[in-house]
Amino acid sequence: MDECYPQIENALNEAYQHGLLGKDINNSSIDFDLHNFIGAGAYICGEETALLESLEGKQGKPRFKPPFPANFGLYGKPTTVNNTQTLASVPMIIKNGPEWFKTFGTEKSSGTIIFSVSGHINKPGNYELPLGIPFNKLIEYSGGILDGKKLKAVIPGGSSTKVLPAHIIEDCTMDYESLQEAGSALGTAAVVVIAEGTCMVNLLKRISRFYFAENCGQCTPCREGTGWLYRILDRITNGNGKESDLELLVDVANRIEGNTICAFGDASAWPVQSFIEHYYEEFEYMVKHKGKTKAA
Repeated sequence: MDECYPQIENALNEAYQHGLLGKDINNSSIDFDLHNFIGAGAYICGEETALLESLEGKQGKPRFKPPFPANFGLYGKPTTVNNTQTLASVPMIIKNGPEWFKTFGTEKSSGTIIFSVSGHINKPGNYELPLGIPFNKLIEYSGGILDGKKLKAVIPGGSSTKVLPAHIIEDCTMDYESLQEAGSALGTAAVVVIAEGTCMVNLLKRISRFYFAENCGQCTPCREGTGWLYRILDRITNGNGKESDLELLVDVANRIEGNTICAFGDASAWPVQSFIEHYYEEFEYMVKHKGKTKAA
């Protein structure tokens, strides 16, 4: 943030100096002011109503909906909430027209999207590419799997989406429909690449630790459930797990899913459900061998 914020502020000041923001923009009789606001870095403030609460100086906790922000948003006024990727797409759409934008992507998933590729990949980064690009092509653009290893699995849309084993994801195109049919989701297009040799139990523990730390504490299923998920996984990796823990993990995840104000609860449950579904034998092995990782 120390590096990013001054650059954004400088860009904002330049826009005002050139008459692109403020009063009577380019003699259009249109007034538009833009203000930067630094948050505290809470993950939950990615949820639109938690973001509005934070902007109002309150704790970043999601609101009940309805009312929706379009009717009752910031300080009770009608508010539109857009993400950065949407706003970044607007200038070229205005310049070239919506039909031009629709020439990219598929019939149902048109346009481009920014794939944020991380994990065991040679060239991690952000890649703006058409929706519907074959998964293997995306891996190609990203420099291939690190150290020449084979692909084991992919989390295709950020840590909250369901993991897909290599044999499933390799047949997918990177769009909403294809990944939904495969049993996951495109989500934020934050693609996490997982190479062979990775312990899926330890990886899930790391993910669950994140959701335990970042939940806002407002909803009981999420506040208590994320703690249970992390603690169960922690005892499994420390060699104190029981065979019944695997059933308990899924049970807790199922009780969180669909029972919270916002989608954070689902986000914490889906990794657990999918990791155990696809890699049950790794969890079972670690329980039986007192915390030892199964060779992958």
